[in-house]
Amino acid sequence: MAERSMRGVGLGCQSLESKEGVKWAERLNSTYDCPAGHVIILPLFVEAVPPDHWQCRCGRIGHLRGLDRTTNHIVKRQRTHWDMLLERRSVEELEALLEERLELLRSGRLPATTCY
Repeated sequence: MAERSMRGVGLGCQSLESKEGVKWAERLNSTYDCPAGHVIILPLFVEAVPPDHWQCRCGRIGHLRGLDRTTNHIVKRQRTHWDMLLERRSVEELEALLEERLELLRSGRLPATTCY
């Protein structure tokens, strides 16, 4: 009886999901050259910054093709919390919000232990 209940289902062999309707993210291939002559091709998201080097399967370090290592290339500056805040509000708006909060705190309507 138990043998018949398992028929027709390959447990762990096949996925019941289909790739129909799946929209893949746009990708660009980054090519790395290994000193041993190997070529490494990495598909990365379009907006991703490819690393300057990648470890090859042989253990050596492959360098990004087309990268000029004689000059300093421009490094993308990391965005801080302040940068992201300035994308949403102007300095004048932030100063007004600060004054409102300080007024509430000084008047006692806002407890000092509240974290926002």
